[in-house]
Amino acid sequence: MGKVGQVLAVALLLLVGTTGRAGADDNPSPWTGSWEAAPSGTSPAVAGAAFRNVVHLSLGGSAVRVRISNRFGSVPLRLGAVTVALRHGHGPDAVPGSMRIATFRGAGTAVVPEGQDLVSDPVPLAVPAAADLLVTVETPGDSGPATFHRVALQTSYLDPDGAGRAADEAGAAYTRTTDHWYYVTGVDVRGDAHGSVVAFGDSLTDGNGSSTDTNHRWPDRLAERLRPFRFGVLNAGISGNRLLADSTGGPGALNRLDADAVARSDVRTLVVLEGINDIKGTPDATDPGDFVRAYRTIVARAHARGIRVIGATLTPDGGYSGYTEAREAVRQQVNALIRSGQVFDAYVDFDAVVRDPEDPQRIRPAYDPGDHLHFNDTGMSALAAAVPLADLF
Repeated sequence: MGKVGQVLAVALLLLVGTTGRAGADDNPSPWTGSWEAAPSGTSPAVAGAAFRNVVHLSLGGSAVRVRISNRFGSVPLRLGAVTVALRHGHGPDAVPGSMRIATFRGAGTAVVPEGQDLVSDPVPLAVPAAADLLVTVETPGDSGPATFHRVALQTSYLDPDGAGRAADEAGAAYTRTTDHWYYVTGVDVRGDAHGSVVAFGDSLTDGNGSSTDTNHRWPDRLAERLRPFRFGVLNAGISGNRLLADSTGGPGALNRLDADAVARSDVRTLVVLEGINDIKGTPDATDPGDFVRAYRTIVARAHARGIRVIGATLTPDGGYSGYTEAREAVRQQVNALIRSGQVFDAYVDFDAVVRDPEDPQRIRPAYDPGDHLHFNDTGMSALAAAVPLADLF
Protein backbone atom coordinates (compact mmCIF):
# COMPACT_ATOMS: atom_id res chain seq x y z
CA MET A 1 0.00 0.00 0.00
CA GLY A 2 1.38 3.44 -0.92
CA LYS A 3 1.89 6.26 1.53
CA VAL A 4 -1.26 8.13 0.47
CA GLY A 5 -3.30 4.93 0.74
CA GLN A 6 -1.95 4.26 4.23
CA VAL A 7 -2.87 7.74 5.41
CA LEU A 8 -6.38 7.49 3.95
CA ALA A 9 -6.87 4.07 5.50
CA VAL A 10 -5.85 5.32 8.93
CA ALA A 11 -8.04 8.41 8.58
CA LEU A 12 -11.03 6.22 7.72
CA LEU A 13 -10.41 4.04 10.76
CA LEU A 14 -10.30 7.11 12.96
CA LEU A 15 -13.61 8.31 11.54
CA VAL A 16 -15.35 5.04 12.33
CA GLY A 17 -13.67 4.80 15.72
CA THR A 18 -11.02 2.61 17.26
CA THR A 19 -13.10 0.85 19.89
CA GLY A 20 -13.89 -2.08 17.66
CA ARG A 21 -10.81 -4.02 18.79
CA ALA A 22 -11.35 -7.29 20.63
CA GLY A 23 -12.10 -6.75 24.30
CA ALA A 24 -12.26 -2.95 23.98
CA ASP A 25 -13.80 -1.08 26.90
CA ASP A 26 -16.95 0.89 26.04
CA ASN A 27 -15.64 3.60 28.37
CA PRO A 28 -11.92 3.74 27.60
CA SER A 29 -9.52 5.31 30.07
CA PRO A 30 -8.91 9.03 29.57
CA TRP A 31 -5.22 8.34 30.04
CA THR A 32 -2.94 7.49 27.12
CA GLY A 33 0.71 6.52 27.26
CA SER A 34 2.99 9.24 25.87
CA TRP A 35 6.48 8.11 26.97
CA GLU A 36 8.09 5.01 28.43
CA ALA A 37 11.47 3.67 29.51
CA ALA A 38 11.32 0.02 30.51
CA PRO A 39 13.32 -0.71 33.69
CA SER A 40 16.48 -2.60 32.77
CA GLY A 41 18.35 -3.04 36.06
CA THR A 42 19.76 -1.13 39.01
CA SER A 43 22.45 1.35 39.85
CA PRO A 44 23.87 2.13 43.30
CA ALA A 45 21.65 4.54 45.20
CA VAL A 46 22.73 8.15 45.72
CA ALA A 47 21.27 8.93 49.13
CA GLY A 48 19.78 12.40 49.40
CA ALA A 49 20.00 13.06 45.66
CA ALA A 50 17.52 14.59 43.25
CA PHE A 51 17.43 13.08 39.75
CA ARG A 52 16.13 15.44 37.05
CA ASN A 53 15.12 13.14 34.20
CA VAL A 54 14.59 14.59 30.73
CA VAL A 55 11.88 12.69 28.83
CA HIS A 56 10.48 13.41 25.35
CA LEU A 57 6.72 13.07 25.02
CA SER A 58 5.11 11.64 21.91
CA LEU A 59 1.63 12.96 22.65
CA GLY A 60 0.33 16.07 24.40
CA GLY A 61 -2.53 16.58 26.80
CA SER A 62 -4.16 18.75 29.45
CA ALA A 63 -2.69 16.81 32.39
CA VAL A 64 -0.02 14.20 33.06
CA ARG A 65 0.72 11.42 35.50
CA VAL A 66 4.06 9.71 36.07
CA ARG A 67 5.04 6.15 36.88
CA ILE A 68 7.82 5.66 39.44
CA SER A 69 9.43 2.23 39.68
CA ASN A 70 11.12 0.27 42.42
CA ARG A 71 10.75 -2.92 40.40
CA PHE A 72 14.30 -4.14 40.97
CA GLY A 73 14.78 -2.58 44.39
CA SER A 74 15.58 -4.64 47.47
CA VAL A 75 13.98 -2.34 50.04
CA PRO A 76 11.11 0.17 49.96
CA LEU A 77 11.88 3.35 47.99
CA ARG A 78 11.16 6.57 49.88
CA LEU A 79 10.18 9.52 47.70
CA GLY A 80 10.87 12.89 49.30
CA ALA A 81 9.36 14.72 46.36
CA VAL A 82 8.49 14.19 42.70
CA THR A 83 7.98 17.17 40.40
CA VAL A 84 7.01 17.67 36.77
CA ALA A 85 7.77 20.66 34.57
CA LEU A 86 8.23 21.63 30.95
CA ARG A 87 11.88 21.89 29.99
CA HIS A 88 13.30 25.29 29.06
CA GLY A 89 16.01 25.15 26.42
CA HIS A 90 18.47 22.28 26.41
CA GLY A 91 19.57 21.99 30.04
CA PRO A 92 17.98 21.31 33.45
CA ASP A 93 15.97 24.56 33.67
CA ALA A 94 12.16 24.49 33.78
CA VAL A 95 9.86 26.78 31.86
CA PRO A 96 8.90 29.48 34.39
CA GLY A 97 5.50 28.80 35.88
CA SER A 98 5.33 25.19 34.71
CA MET A 99 6.71 23.46 37.81
CA ARG A 100 4.20 21.13 39.47
CA ILE A 101 4.44 18.84 42.51
CA ALA A 102 3.22 15.32 41.83
CA THR A 103 1.22 13.75 44.63
CA PHE A 104 0.45 10.13 45.45
CA ARG A 105 -2.99 9.61 46.99
CA GLY A 106 -2.92 13.28 47.86
CA ALA A 107 0.47 13.27 49.61
CA GLY A 108 3.67 14.92 48.40
CA THR A 109 5.77 12.03 49.71
CA ALA A 110 5.37 8.32 49.17
CA VAL A 111 6.91 4.90 49.61
CA VAL A 112 7.18 2.50 46.67
CA PRO A 113 7.36 -1.13 47.88
CA GLU A 114 10.18 -3.26 46.55
CA GLY A 115 9.29 -4.95 43.29
CA GLN A 116 6.48 -2.52 42.47
CA ASP A 117 5.61 0.64 40.55
CA LEU A 118 3.59 3.61 41.77
CA VAL A 119 1.56 5.94 39.55
CA SER A 120 1.03 9.54 40.63
CA ASP A 121 -2.22 11.42 40.94
CA PRO A 122 -3.16 13.58 37.94
CA VAL A 123 -0.84 16.56 37.57
CA PRO A 124 -2.62 19.62 36.10
CA LEU A 125 -0.07 20.65 33.49
CA ALA A 126 -0.86 21.21 29.82
CA VAL A 127 1.87 19.68 27.68
CA PRO A 128 2.26 19.87 23.90
CA ALA A 129 3.15 16.91 21.72
CA ALA A 130 6.91 16.39 21.27
CA ALA A 131 7.65 18.39 24.43
CA ASP A 132 10.59 17.70 26.71
CA LEU A 133 9.39 17.09 30.26
CA LEU A 134 11.49 17.29 33.43
CA VAL A 135 10.54 14.60 35.94
CA THR A 136 12.56 15.14 39.11
CA VAL A 137 12.72 12.45 41.79
CA GLU A 138 14.18 13.29 45.20
CA THR A 139 15.27 10.35 47.35
CA PRO A 140 15.92 11.58 50.90
CA GLY A 141 17.69 8.47 52.16
CA ASP A 142 19.44 5.33 51.04
CA SER A 143 16.66 3.23 49.56
CA GLY A 144 18.95 0.58 48.17
CA PRO A 145 19.69 -0.11 44.51
CA ALA A 146 18.01 2.40 42.20
CA THR A 147 15.82 1.00 39.42
CA PHE A 148 16.89 2.63 36.18
CA HIS A 149 16.97 2.42 32.40
CA ARG A 150 20.59 2.05 31.41
CA VAL A 151 20.75 3.21 27.78
CA ALA A 152 18.82 6.47 27.71
CA LEU A 153 20.69 8.21 24.87
CA GLN A 154 19.50 11.33 26.64
CA THR A 155 21.36 13.65 28.99
CA SER A 156 19.63 14.02 32.34
CA TYR A 157 20.80 15.77 35.50
CA LEU A 158 21.63 15.05 39.12
CA ASP A 159 21.95 17.12 42.27
CA PRO A 160 23.81 14.88 44.76
CA ASP A 161 22.57 17.03 47.65
CA GLY A 162 19.03 17.44 46.40
CA ALA A 163 17.01 17.94 49.58
CA GLY A 164 14.41 20.61 48.85
CA ARG A 165 15.63 21.06 45.26
CA ALA A 166 13.08 19.03 43.32
CA ALA A 167 10.84 22.05 42.75
CA ASP A 168 13.65 24.41 41.66
CA GLU A 169 12.78 26.03 38.33
CA ALA A 170 16.39 27.02 37.82
CA GLY A 171 18.64 24.03 37.24
CA ALA A 172 21.81 25.56 38.67
CA ALA A 173 22.01 22.95 41.47
CA TYR A 174 21.93 20.08 38.96
CA THR A 175 25.64 20.10 38.29
CA ARG A 176 26.14 16.45 37.36
CA THR A 177 24.91 14.73 34.23
CA THR A 178 23.86 11.15 33.62
CA ASP A 179 23.00 9.10 30.55
CA HIS A 180 20.51 6.90 32.47
CA TRP A 181 16.88 7.45 33.44
CA TYR A 182 16.35 6.92 37.18
CA TYR A 183 13.11 5.67 38.71
CA VAL A 184 10.70 7.23 36.18
CA THR A 185 9.42 4.64 33.71
CA GLY A 186 6.33 6.20 32.17
CA VAL A 187 4.32 9.34 31.50
CA ASP A 188 0.63 9.29 30.60
CA VAL A 189 -1.34 12.24 29.27
CA ARG A 190 -5.03 13.09 29.45
CA GLY A 191 -6.59 14.49 26.33
CA ASP A 192 -8.07 13.90 22.91
CA ALA A 193 -6.12 10.79 21.92
CA HIS A 194 -6.85 7.55 20.10
CA GLY A 195 -4.51 5.26 22.01
CA SER A 196 -0.87 4.25 22.03
CA VAL A 197 1.49 1.92 20.20
CA VAL A 198 4.18 0.03 22.12
CA ALA A 199 7.49 -0.76 20.41
CA PHE A 200 8.71 -3.87 22.23
CA GLY A 201 12.25 -5.11 21.72
CA ASP A 202 15.96 -4.96 22.43
CA SER A 203 18.78 -2.50 21.68
CA LEU A 204 17.57 -1.97 18.11
CA THR A 205 14.40 -0.46 19.60
CA ASP A 206 16.18 1.10 22.58
CA GLY A 207 18.06 3.23 20.04
CA ASN A 208 21.67 2.03 20.16
CA GLY A 209 23.58 3.52 17.25
CA SER A 210 21.44 6.67 17.00
CA SER A 211 22.62 10.10 18.10
CA THR A 212 22.37 11.12 21.76
CA ASP A 213 19.95 13.92 22.69
CA THR A 214 18.20 13.88 19.31
CA ASN A 215 15.27 11.47 19.80
CA HIS A 216 16.16 9.62 16.61
CA ARG A 217 15.28 6.09 17.76
CA TRP A 218 12.89 4.41 15.35
CA PRO A 219 9.96 4.60 17.83
CA ASP A 220 10.55 8.37 18.05
CA ARG A 221 10.41 8.61 14.29
CA LEU A 222 7.26 6.50 14.25
CA ALA A 223 5.74 8.89 16.80
CA GLU A 224 6.32 11.75 14.36
CA ARG A 225 4.35 9.87 11.69
CA LEU A 226 1.50 9.08 14.08
CA ARG A 227 1.24 12.51 15.69
CA PRO A 228 -1.34 13.90 13.22
CA PHE A 229 -3.60 10.97 14.15
CA ARG A 230 -3.20 11.57 17.91
CA PHE A 231 -1.56 8.28 18.81
CA GLY A 232 1.19 7.99 21.41
CA VAL A 233 4.24 5.76 21.02
CA LEU A 234 5.90 3.98 23.95
CA ASN A 235 9.44 2.64 23.68
CA ALA A 236 9.73 -0.65 25.59
CA GLY A 237 13.12 -1.54 24.18
CA ILE A 238 15.90 -2.75 26.49
CA SER A 239 19.46 -3.17 25.29
CA GLY A 240 20.55 -6.79 25.56
CA ASN A 241 17.01 -8.07 26.01
CA ARG A 242 16.12 -11.59 24.85
CA LEU A 243 12.93 -13.24 23.72
CA LEU A 244 13.46 -16.68 25.26
CA ALA A 245 15.41 -16.02 28.46
CA ASP A 246 16.40 -13.46 31.06
CA SER A 247 19.75 -11.78 30.45
CA THR A 248 21.93 -8.81 31.32
CA GLY A 249 19.25 -6.88 29.43
CA GLY A 250 16.73 -7.53 32.18
CA PRO A 251 13.85 -9.99 32.37
CA GLY A 252 13.09 -11.82 29.13
CA ALA A 253 10.28 -10.69 26.87
CA LEU A 254 7.65 -13.01 28.30
CA ASN A 255 8.49 -12.07 31.88
CA ARG A 256 8.20 -8.33 31.29
CA LEU A 257 5.42 -8.27 28.70
CA ASP A 258 2.63 -7.28 31.07
CA ALA A 259 4.44 -4.55 33.01
CA ASP A 260 6.23 -3.01 30.03
CA ALA A 261 3.64 -3.41 27.29
CA VAL A 262 0.12 -4.74 27.53
CA ALA A 263 -0.71 -3.18 30.92
CA ARG A 264 0.34 0.32 29.88
CA SER A 265 -2.31 2.99 29.37
CA ASP A 266 -4.67 2.65 26.40
CA VAL A 267 -2.41 0.43 24.30
CA ARG A 268 -3.95 -0.49 20.94
CA THR A 269 -1.03 -2.09 19.09
CA LEU A 270 2.22 -3.86 19.95
CA VAL A 271 5.14 -3.93 17.49
CA VAL A 272 7.57 -6.74 18.38
CA LEU A 273 11.20 -6.72 17.22
CA GLU A 274 12.85 -9.28 19.45
CA GLY A 275 15.03 -12.36 18.98
CA ILE A 276 18.41 -11.46 17.49
CA ASN A 277 20.03 -11.60 20.95
CA ASP A 278 18.77 -15.16 21.36
CA ILE A 279 20.39 -16.16 18.07
CA LYS A 280 23.75 -14.52 18.70
CA GLY A 281 23.81 -14.87 22.49
CA THR A 282 25.26 -17.44 24.90
CA PRO A 283 23.82 -19.98 24.85
CA ASP A 284 22.42 -19.37 21.39
CA ALA A 285 18.92 -20.45 20.41
CA THR A 286 18.84 -22.80 17.43
CA ASP A 287 15.22 -23.99 17.17
CA PRO A 288 12.97 -21.63 15.15
CA GLY A 289 9.99 -23.35 16.74
CA ASP A 290 10.97 -21.89 20.12
CA PHE A 291 10.73 -18.40 18.63
CA VAL A 292 7.30 -19.07 17.13
CA ARG A 293 5.96 -20.46 20.40
CA ALA A 294 7.19 -17.38 22.27
CA TYR A 295 5.77 -15.02 19.65
CA ARG A 296 2.40 -16.78 19.79
CA THR A 297 2.39 -16.50 23.57
CA ILE A 298 2.93 -12.75 23.23
CA VAL A 299 0.09 -12.55 20.72
CA ALA A 300 -2.30 -14.53 22.92
CA ARG A 301 -1.59 -12.42 25.98
CA ALA A 302 -1.94 -9.19 23.99
CA HIS A 303 -5.19 -10.36 22.39
CA ALA A 304 -6.58 -11.04 25.87
CA ARG A 305 -6.24 -7.28 26.44
CA GLY A 306 -7.69 -6.38 23.02
CA ILE A 307 -4.28 -5.44 21.62
CA ARG A 308 -3.20 -6.06 18.03
CA VAL A 309 0.34 -7.43 17.48
CA ILE A 310 2.64 -6.63 14.56
CA GLY A 311 5.79 -8.74 14.22
CA ALA A 312 9.02 -7.44 12.71
CA THR A 313 11.48 -9.61 10.83
CA LEU A 314 14.93 -9.87 12.41
CA THR A 315 17.52 -7.62 10.81
CA PRO A 316 20.96 -8.73 9.51
CA ASP A 317 24.12 -8.83 11.62
CA GLY A 318 26.72 -9.98 9.10
CA GLY A 319 30.11 -8.58 10.09
CA TYR A 320 29.19 -8.44 13.78
CA SER A 321 31.49 -10.37 16.11
CA GLY A 322 28.76 -12.91 17.01
CA TYR A 323 27.83 -13.69 13.42
CA THR A 324 28.13 -17.25 12.09
CA GLU A 325 26.59 -18.96 9.07
CA ALA A 326 24.71 -21.35 11.38
CA ARG A 327 23.17 -18.46 13.27
CA GLU A 328 22.31 -16.73 10.02
CA ALA A 329 20.41 -19.85 8.95
CA VAL A 330 18.31 -19.63 12.12
CA ARG A 331 17.56 -15.97 11.48
CA GLN A 332 16.42 -16.74 7.96
CA GLN A 333 14.16 -19.54 9.20
CA VAL A 334 12.61 -17.33 11.88
CA ASN A 335 11.99 -14.59 9.32
CA ALA A 336 10.37 -17.04 6.92
CA LEU A 337 7.96 -18.08 9.68
CA ILE A 338 7.15 -14.43 10.48
CA ARG A 339 6.50 -13.75 6.78
CA SER A 340 4.18 -16.76 6.57
CA GLY A 341 1.43 -14.65 8.11
CA GLN A 342 0.59 -17.37 10.64
CA VAL A 343 2.32 -15.94 13.70
CA PHE A 344 1.27 -12.28 14.10
CA ASP A 345 -1.75 -10.22 13.10
CA ALA A 346 0.50 -8.58 10.51
CA TYR A 347 4.22 -8.11 9.99
CA VAL A 348 6.67 -5.40 8.95
CA ASP A 349 9.66 -6.61 6.95
CA PHE A 350 12.49 -4.66 8.58
CA ASP A 351 14.99 -7.16 7.16
CA ALA A 352 13.99 -6.34 3.58
CA VAL A 353 14.22 -2.61 4.26
CA VAL A 354 17.69 -2.49 5.79
CA ARG A 355 19.65 -5.35 4.20
CA ASP A 356 22.39 -4.58 1.71
CA PRO A 357 21.26 -5.68 -1.78
CA GLU A 358 24.88 -6.54 -2.59
CA ASP A 359 25.35 -8.58 0.60
CA PRO A 360 21.97 -9.47 2.19
CA GLN A 361 23.56 -10.88 5.36
CA ARG A 362 24.66 -7.32 6.20
CA ILE A 363 22.81 -4.07 6.73
CA ARG A 364 23.22 -1.29 4.20
CA PRO A 365 26.43 0.70 4.78
CA ALA A 366 24.39 3.93 4.84
CA TYR A 367 22.46 2.61 7.86
CA ASP A 368 25.43 1.10 9.75
CA PRO A 369 26.97 3.06 12.66
CA GLY A 370 30.02 0.80 12.38
CA ASP A 371 29.19 -2.23 14.50
CA HIS A 372 27.20 -4.04 11.75
CA LEU A 373 24.32 -4.71 14.14
CA HIS A 374 22.60 -1.48 15.16
CA PHE A 375 21.35 1.47 13.11
CA ASN A 376 22.40 5.08 12.77
CA ASP A 377 19.92 7.94 12.49
CA THR A 378 19.30 7.25 8.80
CA GLY A 379 18.67 3.58 9.45
CA MET A 380 16.31 4.38 12.31
CA SER A 381 14.29 6.63 9.99
CA ALA A 382 14.11 3.83 7.43
CA LEU A 383 12.71 1.41 10.03
CA ALA A 384 10.05 3.88 11.14
CA ALA A 385 9.07 4.68 7.58
CA ALA A 386 8.59 0.97 6.83
CA VAL A 387 5.83 0.47 9.40
CA PRO A 388 2.51 0.37 7.50
CA LEU A 389 0.21 2.72 9.37
CA ALA A 390 -2.91 0.92 8.17
CA ASP A 391 -1.69 -2.31 9.82
CA LEU A 392 -1.36 -0.65 13.22
CA PHE A 393 -5.08 -0.09 13.78
